[in-house]
Formats: sequence, structure tokens, C-alpha cells
Amino acid sequence: MNRKMKLRYTWALALGALSACQYLPSKQTDTPVAINKFEDKTLQQIYTLQDERNTIELLPYLSHTSPQYRTEAALAFASVQDTLAVPPLLQLLTDTAVAARIAAAYALGQIGHTRAENDIIQHLQQEQNPGVQAELLEALGKVSTPAGAVFLNRYTPENETAMAGQSWGLYRAGQRQQVTQQGTAEAVQLITADNPYEARLAAAHYLARTPKIDLTPYRRQLLTSATSDTAPEVRMAVVQSLAKVRANDKAQFLSTLAQSDPDYRVRLSAIRAMGGLEFREIKPAVLAAVQDENINTAVATSEFLVANPAGVEVDALLQVMSQLQDARVRGNIIWVILRNSQPQSKAYLNNRYKQQYQHARGPYDKAHLLKGLSGYYDNYSFIADEMFSAQDPVIATTAMDALILMRQQPDFPRSLESEFAEIFRKAVGTGDVALVGMAAAAIRDPKLNLRDHYRSFGFLVEAKQKLQLPRDMETNIELQKTLDYLNNREESTTPQNPFTHPIDWALVKSIPADQQVVLHTEKGAITLQLFVEDAPGSVANFVALARQNFFDSLYFHRVVPNFVAQGGDKRGDGWGSSDYSIRSEFAPLRYGEGYVGMASAGKDTESNQWFITHSPTPHLDGRYTIFAKVVDGMQVVHQLEVGDRILDVELKKAITNQVSAR
Repeated sequence: MNRKMKLRYTWALALGALSACQYLPSKQTDTPVAINKFEDKTLQQIYTLQDERNTIELLPYLSHTSPQYRTEAALAFASVQDTLAVPPLLQLLTDTAVAARIAAAYALGQIGHTRAENDIIQHLQQEQNPGVQAELLEALGKVSTPAGAVFLNRYTPENETAMAGQSWGLYRAGQRQQVTQQGTAEAVQLITADNPYEARLAAAHYLARTPKIDLTPYRRQLLTSATSDTAPEVRMAVVQSLAKVRANDKAQFLSTLAQSDPDYRVRLSAIRAMGGLEFREIKPAVLAAVQDENINTAVATSEFLVANPAGVEVDALLQVMSQLQDARVRGNIIWVILRNSQPQSKAYLNNRYKQQYQHARGPYDKAHLLKGLSGYYDNYSFIADEMFSAQDPVIATTAMDALILMRQQPDFPRSLESEFAEIFRKAVGTGDVALVGMAAAAIRDPKLNLRDHYRSFGFLVEAKQKLQLPRDMETNIELQKTLDYLNNREESTTPQNPFTHPIDWALVKSIPADQQVVLHTEKGAITLQLFVEDAPGSVANFVALARQNFFDSLYFHRVVPNFVAQGGDKRGDGWGSSDYSIRSEFAPLRYGEGYVGMASAGKDTESNQWFITHSPTPHLDGRYTIFAKVVDGMQVVHQLEVGDRILDVELKKAITNQVSAR
């Protein structure tokens, strides 16, 4: 069995066992079989209450006589996340049904309240079921204080399932900055080859993603795992963690990894881990990586150079430019060239690159090259003019991104501060959701010191009043945060979307549990398995949009190498939403390679954008709805670039409005 799907299958078996206990086999052979679990009206009601965030009517189901309903009600609170449910969920940890105890532990972790910590520790000392132990350990990490972190460090698992749970618990505690030296040492021990995959994966992400830990003492163990672990998902995270090692030969071993590992995700992780190293030390590896046959590696390397331009040799980049065909890579390299060129050659090179921009084909290629021009401060007015006159949102949004990048540079000319402040004010006045949101975020950046350039903040208030909700919620949130900052107020409660789009149960009940869809793209076909029983509202929303041909001819507007490929935006720049929003739906699933999630600007703000993961991304777990998984065509996902088109979305099996036997 695929270890990444182990948790999902565990749940399926547990819930299946519950169902088997409740229903006797029918002697009739022609009785229609429900195509998904929502023919059960009680389950439909529980999910409706979840969707409505109706705590009061959900609570009684936690003590229902049916263990299946108790389980589903507990899972509902993983999405509702109301602290009123904490006491009854703690009581559910003693339930006779294993599935109910697992669900309660998951929900407590999702709610994340520290008041659950002591009870979870007590139950861990009594619980005998490995699956429940694992879920309790991970939940403990999600609610941990220093006491919980110490318990996780000292816990001795008696089985592999609990070991994986401990490892995930350490990772979750690390994300809460509950870190100890003993916990770090335990994570290093957990990445050794004889431990199970899930334990190694979670520990590797603890090492890679936990901030402010020094891994220098563990150099040897990390290098062993980075070069010999059989799972590329583990290697890439361990390689990422090598950024936290101080060693004289760091450039050497990272360069070797960047040029030798067969998996592109490991290679680009090695490049990203090189931050702070002298360019001359890593030059051969970087120049090779920027020309890597895998486009994601080349893109990630060019972005690394933008983030670390100091000391990069212009002549070396000029020599490889002719080999770079991708506009995104070229744009980033142009930025570094202009940034680092001597004054006498900068103007000449700039004119040449401006001509390339003018002759570029397609909005995405133009956008990438326009951002490249922001490596030269003298281009600021040209970029601003392009932004305000752009007919395509992609050009305007990227121009704003380029101007913000300019303004963030440590040597930004003080003489231009007032002019940039006016550009941002004017951008807010355009009413374009992307320009307004991005400019608002820039204005509140304390490092940019823009507050003193505005006599009043009425232009931000006016922009906020013109927004259309829930469509413009992301921009609304940015404006509210900026107004709070400028008025010296503690950040107010994040604006909430109204509940306007309930689940379409007629549509949900017509979608088979094994429904698949095919994304036909310019790079090839990608087949998705929809998780209608885990995320009925999100799946119904996706199917309804697909039926309307909403996604046809849209682009993958965002591709972050070894993270996600994102699509579903009509604007094509990431700021396009619908006139409604749907609710977040969190189930005990993990973001592994090829999982499909709903993009959002925060809980309960989803609409039409979604993403596919390139590799495990545990920091998204429980924060972004998982509603599908790639079952065929993952090689296509790894080849996707910004600007690749979705031709159409095909429902692989017919969806009818009648229940039929399978």
C-alpha cells in the first residue's frame, strides 16, 4: 500500500467497520446502492451544520448512540473550530469506537487550544490503539506549550504508527516554536534509514521548517540521509535543512547534491540551501542549475539569484543568457544583470532588454521581462506607466510586484521615496483589486517607512468602501490590516465572509465516491480523483464550475517550483475570485505529492482557485481544503509552467441525478 495514503485507508477501514456493525447484509440483489455516503440523511445534516458553523446543533451528535455519527460530528468540529466543543471532544477520547477517538484527537488539534494539552497527555498514557496514539501525538504538537514539547521529546513509541505520530507531533510543535535541543536530536534520530517513511518524512520537515535551530552538530547524519534515503521526499527536506549547518565545506557538498541527485526537487532544494554562500564558491553548480533541463530547477535557481544577488558575476550570466529560452528564467537573470552591472554598461544592456520586452509574445512572457527591468532603478517610471496603462491584469500585477521589489532593496535611493509613495497611493485609487491589495500591503511594511508620506489615509478607506464582497475579500483583508497599522491599532478581527453559498446536496448525491476528472492541458492530461466524501462542498463547487466550462482556456497563473501549480483564476494573475465563497472543509488528510487543494485568502474564503502540490507540504495541512488527488499524469504536473493553458476539464464518469448501483 502507498504509505502516503495510509492515513486515508485507515480512516476508510475504520468507518467501514462501523458501517458493517450497523447494517446487516441485504438479501436483495437489485437494491440500488448509494454512490456516496450522503444518501444517509443524518450524515448530510451533520455536514450541513458543519457548513453553517452551527456549533449548538452539532454538539448533541458527539453523544449520539451511533459511533459513526459521533465520529462524523467530531470531524465536523475540525472545520468549525469552536472552542465550545473542546470539553465534549475530550470526553470522546474515551469512546469505545476507535474511529471516534481518532476523530476527536484530530479535531482537538485543529481547534488548537492549549487547554486540551493536559488531557491529551493523560490519554496518551492510557491509550493502546496505535492509530489513536498517533493522532493524539500529532494533536499534542498542535496545542503544545513547553510541557507538551517535553512530553513529545521523551515519549517512547511502542509501534511504527505511534513513531510516525510522535514525529508529526514534533513537527507541529516546531511550527508553534515549541522547540528543545532534545526534540531536535530526536528528529535527527528519526530520519535514520531503519525508521518508517512517515516518521522520516515528518522529522525531515521538522528539521527543514523549524526556525532558529542550529543543525551544525548533526552535519554527518544529515548528509547521510540527504545522499542515501530511498525517498526523494525525505531527501529534499533534509537537503533544505542543510541551510542551517555551518561548515567550511558547505558549498562543496551542496554543489554536489545540486548536480548529482536524480530528482529535480532535491537539486533545487540544494540550490535554495546555498543562501549566504559566496557566489564564487557555488558558481559552477548555480550556472549548471539555471540551465537545468527541468524547468522548475532553472526557475528556482534564477529566483535564488534574485534573492542573493551580491557578488554574482555579470559576465558569467551574460555567457549563459543565450541558452535560456524560458522568459521567467530570463527575466530573473536580467534583473540580476542590471542590478550588478557597472554604470557604463547598464544603460546599454537596459535598452537591449527593453526591446526584448516590447517584442515579447504573450502576457506572461512580457510580465516576466518587465519584472526583470526592475533591476535598474531608472526604469521605475517606465514600469509604473506600463502598470497604469496595461490592458492585461497579468502585466499590471507583475509591474506592481516589480516596483515593490525595487522599493525593498537595501540601497533604494531615498530621493525616490516620495515618488514611490505617490505611485502606491495612485494604485490604490485605481480600484483594481490586485493593485489595491498589493499597494496596501506595501504601505504597511514597516521596513519601507511609507506612513509619513501620507497626510491622511482616506484614500484607503474609500478603496475599502468600493469593494464588492465576498468577491474582493482578499483585498478587503489587506486594506483592513493596513488601516489598523497606520492608525496604531492592534490588528482587528479578520473580516469574515458571509454565509451565502450552502452545499448543493442534489449535486453532491449525484457524484460517485470514485468520481474522476481529467484536466486537459497544453502539456498533457492530468487525472484527478475527487474526494466528495471528505469535502462535499468543495467538490460540488468544482464540478459545478467544470460543467459550466469555467476552467476552459484558463492558465496556470502561479507555479512555485517544488511547491504548487495553481489555476482556476479568470484574471490570470491570482486575484480573480467569484461572487460567492464556500466554506473550508478539513479532513484527516495530508498534502503529499499530487494533492489538490482550494486556494484561499484565509479560512472560509475559497471560491474558484485551486492548486496541485509538487511534493509533501505539511504546512498546508488543516489550513487549506484537500478535495482531490492526482492519480495519473503527475509527470505533467511537474512540467507545468506559468502561462500553460487548461484546455478543458472532463468529468471522466457520467454524473446523473439518480442513485444507481455500482
